[in-house]
Order: sequence, then C-alpha cells, then structure tokens
Amino acid sequence: MNAEIHWQADADDRRALAGRTDWSQLTGIEQLWGELDRLYGEAPALDAPHGRHPEQLTYRELHLRIEQAAAAFVALGLAPGERVALFAENGPRWLVADQGLMRAGAADAVRGSAAPSDELLYILEDSGSVALVVESAALLGKLGFDHGALAALRFVVVLEGEAPAVAPWPCLDWAALLERGAAAPQAPPSPPDPGRLATLLYTSGTTGAPKGVPLSHANLLHQIRTLGVAVNPSPGDRVVSVLPIWHAYERTAEYLLLACGCHQTYTTLKQLRPDLQRVRPSYMISVPRLWEALLSGFEDALAAMPARRQKLLKAALAVGRLHCTSRRQALDLTLTQEAPLARLQGAALAAITWPVQRLAAALFWPKVRQQLAGGALRTAISGGGALAPHVDGFFEVIGIELLVGYGLTETSPVLTCRRPWANRRGSSGRPLPGTSIRIVNPESRAPLGWGERGLVLARGPQVMAGYFHRPEATASAIDAQGWFDTGDLGLLIPDGSLLLTGRAKDTIVLSSGENIEPGPLEEALAASPLVEQVLVVGQDERLLGALVVPRADPLAAFRSQLSDASQEALLRALKGEFNRLLAARPGSRPDERLGGVALVEPFSLENGLLTQTLKQRRDRITARDQAAIEALYGR
Repeated sequence: MNAEIHWQADADDRRALAGRTDWSQLTGIEQLWGELDRLYGEAPALDAPHGRHPEQLTYRELHLRIEQAAAAFVALGLAPGERVALFAENGPRWLVADQGLMRAGAADAVRGSAAPSDELLYILEDSGSVALVVESAALLGKLGFDHGALAALRFVVVLEGEAPAVAPWPCLDWAALLERGAAAPQAPPSPPDPGRLATLLYTSGTTGAPKGVPLSHANLLHQIRTLGVAVNPSPGDRVVSVLPIWHAYERTAEYLLLACGCHQTYTTLKQLRPDLQRVRPSYMISVPRLWEALLSGFEDALAAMPARRQKLLKAALAVGRLHCTSRRQALDLTLTQEAPLARLQGAALAAITWPVQRLAAALFWPKVRQQLAGGALRTAISGGGALAPHVDGFFEVIGIELLVGYGLTETSPVLTCRRPWANRRGSSGRPLPGTSIRIVNPESRAPLGWGERGLVLARGPQVMAGYFHRPEATASAIDAQGWFDTGDLGLLIPDGSLLLTGRAKDTIVLSSGENIEPGPLEEALAASPLVEQVLVVGQDERLLGALVVPRADPLAAFRSQLSDASQEALLRALKGEFNRLLAARPGSRPDERLGGVALVEPFSLENGLLTQTLKQRRDRITARDQAAIEALYGR
C-alpha cells in the first residue's frame, strides 16, 4: 500500500475544533479585527514593553488603528491589488501596518530590517512595490534615497522615530500616518476574494536570488481554521512572541492566537528570560534552538547545585524519562506499532516508575517549570526544524506539553502537527484537516509504502499557487496534480504521523557512495553536555567530521580528566566520546561515525550563520570554517 494520506478531521480533531469561533465566513484576514473588537473589546491584545515606544493595545484600539492605517493608505493613493514593501521588526506597529495594508485591499512584501540592504532592495524591485513601510529613517538612509528601486515609490512610512525632513516622496512618521487616517474616509471593503494575494514572503536565497512566495488569504485562513487541533487557547491566555513577525510561522501563530482572544507580549531574545518570569505565558511558539537553550540553562543551573541535589535531580530525570518512555510504549504512542507483549511490558515499567515520577512532579518539576518559563506554560509549540529527542523528552518529563509542527514558507506554513492526545515524540504529527502527504522515490517519483523513506510531497489549501513571477521554479516545485515538493525526506507510519529524516539537499554522500543524513546525527551529538552547537560534514570524503561549538565549562571539566592535556589528545577524546553517542543510536550504521572533530566559534544571528528562526546555514558555516574542515582531512 502506498504511503499517502489525505487527512480529514477525525472525531478527535472535530472535538478539538468544536465550540471555537467559526471563521468560515471570512474572505480575508483583515476581517478578523472587527469581529475581535466585538468579542473582546477592552481586553488587552498586544503589549510591547521594550524599545523606544512601549505600547499596549486593547482589541478595540487595535481594530481602530488598523482602520486608521487603511484609510491613510487609501488616501495616499494605494489601490486594491497593489503591493507595499514592509521592512521592520516585531511590534504592534508592524501588525497594524500589515493588516492596514490588507484592509486597504493591498498586499505586503515582508522582510526583517536586519537583512542586507541589497536583499531588501531586490525584494522592493522584484515585488513591484509601489510604496514602502520601513522600521526607521536610518534603514531608509541605508537603502539610499537615490537608488532606482526607491525612485518610483508613491509614499514611505517610518514606523519608529521621525521621518526625514526632506525626501523625494511623501514620507510620514507613525503619528502622522494615524492622524491622516483619522481624518480620511473609511477604506472601502476589500474585494471578497479569498484567492487574492495577502503577502509575499521571500526565501533566504542561500542557493541563488530569493524567490517570492505569494500566500493568499485562503492559504492563511486555512491555518486559522484548522490549527485548533493542536492548541486550544482561551480568551485572556498570555502569549510571548519572540520569533520574527514577518516569518510565516510566527505570523500565522499570531493571527491564530489573537483570533482566540489571547494577550500577546512582544519580546526579544535578550529580554526573553525576564519576560517569561514577568508574563508567565500559557502558550509559547518557538523553534528548536530556543528549547535547546532553555534545556542548557537548566543544565547550567544543575551543574552549580550541591553534589547531593545534583545526584537527586539527575536520578529523578532518569526515572522520569524511563516512566514517560514506558507509558508511551503502553499507550502505543511510539514510532512503531507495539506488539501486545511490548505494551504490557511498557505498562508494567510505567506502573513501577510512576511513584517516583509522581513525587518528582510534586516536589521538583513545578520549580523547574517556574525557572524555565514562568510556571504557567501549558502547551509549547516547536516548529521551523527538527527537535532533538533528548530535548523533546526533557520537557515531557517536567510536565510541559511540547508539540511539534512541520511546514514551509510555501505552505503558509503548517502541513502537519502533533495532537495532545496523539503526541508521538520524534514525529512531526499528522496532517492538518484537508491536507495530503505522499512519500515518493526521490529519483523516479514512484509512490512508496508505509515506513519507506523517501521524498515528502504535500497538497492542500495552505499550499501556495506558485512562486512569484517564476514559472520555471514553480514547475520544478509543483507538479501537474498540485503536489508540492518539500525537499524533505521522511516516512509515514500507519496512523498518519510523519517522521522527517533530513533534507534531500543536505544529504552527505561519502566517497564510498554511502548516503548519510546529517540531521539525526547532529541531534544525537547535541544531547552531549559538551556540545552547544554542531554541524556534521563529509561530502565526498571517506569519513564524516564534526564542527563543534563546545560548552566551555563542561569542556574544561572533560579536559581536566585527561592524562594528556594537549589539544590533539582533547580532540581524540572528543571523537571517541561522540562516536560512542552515535553508536548508541537505534539503527546506527558503521558509516555514521566521525573521523575527526574540530572546535569552532559559535553560529549566531550576528555573524550570519543562523537564520532569523535560528536554523543553521550549512553553506555559510562550511564556508567560514573551510580551513577547519580541510585540517580535519589532513589538507
């Protein structure tokens, strides 16, 4: 039987969606805000405590500002169907501008203000934007008033600070825009066409010029209507937003959570820890790197505790992991269908370990949850990359429901997500209602069977129609039957859950011809307390190698135990330690071993080696550390 599934909402999904606000009547995202004003009125919607202009908006104030912005945009000459570039960072003003443009019938082409100037100018030109909304006058100056891409602009809006006094086009600051909108007639209703363009998002362009991904209102509305199968927020629930708002993942999450009446606080990576304690969020949407950082923070705190308390907590964690693993085995929530005897064994182990886990859940884990996330976090969603099993398991033990979603910018973005009642750790969950997933042979495109690894194809209401003005790129990504090539490798198990195993383009081919997926190996290595970040390399080489960003204190302790303190001895010892980890993986292969280890500097947003959603840029890392890679292979 071919591994293909078209997921219609089952009974559990229907129960999760029952009683929620029915948004089926909407034909555009911008229609949300009037309804939310009616439902929640003076309830707090947005809070931005940091930056030059701290702001708080109720749902009524948010709706009013969106209407004012839309009226101003229309008064400035913006017409339905036109596009406006929006280059700015998280905050209420971004959301008001975004929805004001949609309310005016237009679409926005979005990117963060930290992107290189040449990339922003490329997006401005490629999108055919007639106007620009920009973070600050400084960024506007960096783009260059006299650049050809800016010459034909109809107007410019500056979100933060004052607008330039002299400019070749009308240039308004935020207050002036809202003042103009308050004095202008209300914007006419948007065209009642859910297929119209809502936004243009641009791929990172690591393998060429960025491609525009046009998402329609129908694409985005599908997410709002179906993501309730994973999260069930209530009005007034607190949410912390830290990811870039222009990214498809964060943006869709914001639309959804605000549509549920939540109170959202914008924060930054720098302010995240204190804001978690202050806000005490009920829900949090983030990426694997953040959950890894929270776990690292716990491990650092653990290392600083007295030896007896360390030993007690480590034992409680070990028993907790065994309990959770056994419980999932008993409930048949593992990644393989369990035989009746294995389920009985799991139930027995779960029962034996339950008293210890129960005691830890009363004495230890509330304090850990308080220190990590404020103590009120009920459900956390991880997306934008694979979540390492040891991270996944840790949050399960301490009592935080960590769900995982999967998708791409081209799919608005969510294709699959884990359900709370079917939370198969290690999987990316089942498709959203109305979504189809198919696994095919990467070369022949022949459909594969259940449990067979191949290329993941997707089809559904959230999938883009095609790249913006790129018919050739569209033809290579979407076939005649509408199946989108995700570029990911994975397999389906019979309950409909998707297991991802790597990126097709990330596959390392050794000189022996063996194909190695680096992702699972990197997840295993990241479980070591010695490792902060890691990238596996080895294309066309005889053996794999690892570029490791070490954790300083654990590395120093590890080195102190060696009889030879030289760098060469340290690297040999690390290679041995890491290869033991790799060998212990279920299904480990002899080729999945390291021939060498190199210690390198961190991968960060600042040095351009992480994306805005904190995924590693493999090509840029290997370019920076080329000398270390050559040294690994004796060149």
